[in-house]
Amino acid sequence: MQILQKYFPDLTEKQLQQFSDLKELYEHWNAKINVISRKKMDTLYTNHVLHSLAIAKVIQFKKGTTVLDIGTGGGFPGIPLAILFPDTQFLLVDSIGKKIKVVNEISSAICLSNVRTMHERAEKVNETFDFVVSRAVTNMKDFKKWVKGKFNKKHYNSIDNGILYLKGGDLVEELRGISHTKYNISEFFNEEYFDTKNIIYIGY
Repeated sequence: MQILQKYFPDLTEKQLQQFSDLKELYEHWNAKINVISRKKMDTLYTNHVLHSLAIAKVIQFKKGTTVLDIGTGGGFPGIPLAILFPDTQFLLVDSIGKKIKVVNEISSAICLSNVRTMHERAEKVNETFDFVVSRAVTNMKDFKKWVKGKFNKKHYNSIDNGILYLKGGDLVEELRGISHTKYNISEFFNEEYFDTKNIIYIGY
């Protein structure tokens, strides 16, 4: 928890409590349904929660913004972002039903009223959003196909509507021919884990 307060010192008491509750909840549900590597549970706040919140260093979603989280798995980056931005509406989607069950249970336990979920493939989501977020679910060319036609045309945030994609490693070949902006997360957080982690932004 201290690591979150290090980079987000203005969290409210409610947000601090919600973030604090995540560890016990994920430990409980992960023992039943493996959504996070059990070896990595002790790095939950760095590798999963803070990693998700890196998006907030690129954009502060305005009230009323709508966000689709594709391939949310156990709720990342959607749940941490929903805690941080209570006035933003999130739809968390995954094709694996048991993962959506975990997301529902955790969202309910910490009283997240701005989260909906859907057990569905990304291509089947028939709604439009301001932003689509995700954490390394596939290569960008395929991901762009999944989200085609899913963006609202009206922009009112500090950057245009688009994709905010968390992915590590060498992305030169994968992003060749795709207009994008790359943010190195190590510019925001100084933990070694983030040295090779990036946010890829593609505006629409």
